[in-house]
Amino acid sequence: MIRSLTAGACEILRTADAVEKAARSRDLAAAWHKGAVSEIGASPPPPRPARPARPILLAPKEMPRRKTGGTRQKEIALFHALAHIELNAIDLAWDMVARFAAADRPRAFFDDWVKVADDEARHFLLLLDLLKEFGAAYGDLPAHDGLWEAAADTAQDLLARLAVVPLVLEARGLDVTPAMIAKLERAGNETGSAALRIIYEDEITHVAAGKRWFDHFCRQGGLEPAEHWRRLVARHFKGQLKPPFNVTAREAAGMDSAFYDHPELTCRT
Repeated sequence: MIRSLTAGACEILRTADAVEKAARSRDLAAAWHKGAVSEIGASPPPPRPARPARPILLAPKEMPRRKTGGTRQKEIALFHALAHIELNAIDLAWDMVARFAAADRPRAFFDDWVKVADDEARHFLLLLDLLKEFGAAYGDLPAHDGLWEAAADTAQDLLARLAVVPLVLEARGLDVTPAMIAKLERAGNETGSAALRIIYEDEITHVAAGKRWFDHFCRQGGLEPAEHWRRLVARHFKGQLKPPFNVTAREAAGMDSAFYDHPELTCRT
C-alpha cells in the first residue's frame, strides 16, 4: 500500500530493474490521477536512483560512436541510447516530485510531473519494443553516465532544476528528434518513426510544463524569468546551447528565443 505520492516516488527511485521501474511509474501515476493516492507526503529521495547491472555506464568521452556499422546496428544503437535517456527521465521526474515537495506547492505542480513520469515510462517501454524487434534489449550496449549530473548539480534549487532539465535538456530533444524521425522514415522504419513522433509530441508538453512552473516560481520570487534562466544555465549547465533550434516546437512549448538564443550561452561555430 503506497502511503503517499512522495513515498511512491522514492520506491520507484530505489527500484533497480528498468522494466519494473517503468511499470511502477505507470501504476503510481494511474493511482494519483484516480485519487487512490492523494496525500503528497514528505519522503526524501535517495541521492542517486538505483540502476540495473546492465548497461555498463561509461564516461561521455568513452562512449563508442553510433555512426559505425550498418543500418540495423545504427538503429539499435539509437533506440538503446534513447531508452537510456528515457529511463533517466523517469527518475528525474520522480526526483522532482519527491525532492521539491512542499506544503505550499500547488497541487497542479505534482499533477504535471506525475504525468511527465508516466509519459517517460511509456516512452521507455515503446523503445524496448523497438529494440525487441531487432532481437536486442536494453543493457546490450554501454550507456552514458553523465545524465544524472544535472540532477546532482541542481539538487538544492528548484528553479535551477527547472532551468536545466526541461528547459535545456528536454528542449534539446525538440531540436534533434525531427531529424531522427526523418532518417528512420528514409530507412523505411515506420514503426520507429511513429514511436519517435509520439515521444516528440509528448516532449513538447514536458518543456511547456517546465516553462510554466519556471515562470510561476520566478514571478513568485520577484525574478524576471528569461534573465534568471540565463543566469542559472550559465552557472549549472556545462557547455553551450547548440543551434539550430526548433523554433516552432519551442514556441509551442511557450519558450521564446529570449530564453535560449543569447550570445553568452549559444555556440556559434
